[in-house]
Amino acid sequence: MKIISLNLNGIRSATNKGVQTWLQAQNADIVCIQEIKAQAADMTPEMLNPAGYYGHFHYAEKKGYSGVGIYSKAKPNAVIEGLGLSDIDNEGRYIEAQFGNLSVISLYLPSGSSGEERQAFKFSVMTRFMLHLQALIASGREVVICGDWNIAHQEIDLKNYKGNKKNSGFLPEERAWLTELFDQVGWVDVYRKLHPTTTDDCYTWWSNRGQAWAKNVGWRIDYQIVTPAIAAKAEQASIYKAERFSDHAPLIVDYAL
Repeated sequence: MKIISLNLNGIRSATNKGVQTWLQAQNADIVCIQEIKAQAADMTPEMLNPAGYYGHFHYAEKKGYSGVGIYSKAKPNAVIEGLGLSDIDNEGRYIEAQFGNLSVISLYLPSGSSGEERQAFKFSVMTRFMLHLQALIASGREVVICGDWNIAHQEIDLKNYKGNKKNSGFLPEERAWLTELFDQVGWVDVYRKLHPTTTDDCYTWWSNRGQAWAKNVGWRIDYQIVTPAIAAKAEQASIYKAERFSDHAPLIVDYAL
């Protein structure tokens, strides 16, 4: 089973850059997308249901903002939009598709880089989402959570770690939250399981400022975080950088499922 995660930074923009053609060529079983920045009325038939796929979306209330979606070859048994927490759900940050005992989730955690208010909201989301993550792993379901987590976990996960220790996305509290998620709750970071020491080739996001892409001054903030049994079946993880559809790169994982 091939699963792709990609923050589109606008589905209309990414479509104009050829992302739908690329996705068709990948022949993935499931594609999780984030930051679609569109409402249902903005979506073309190609965006809603690409050839051979079922599409499901959780839109933000604010126009041109956030939003997540899942494309799947198989029709889900059930789809859950949101976490049941209105302030988070209003921003369109969580959608879960269930296929038998497997759940695949597209997630877009908030960024706190715009100021203290948004950082406080990010911490609030993290606290409440941890409870959901604990319940998910205890449920007995197998789960793959794809998305933009807006946190680089370790120093090897971003180029300029020394200069970002006080910046959102690499704050000690954020990094400790991910450590708790992995080491105590039991979730697995698939890319790091398969590539434990990779540095410069691991990045999935580059700022649009200061030639970050050209100089590869990147961050690894997009993950596929999974339950242990699924992690054991992960065979290959790669980041596609030959074409650019967004300021993020697609994260592709093949599972023996």
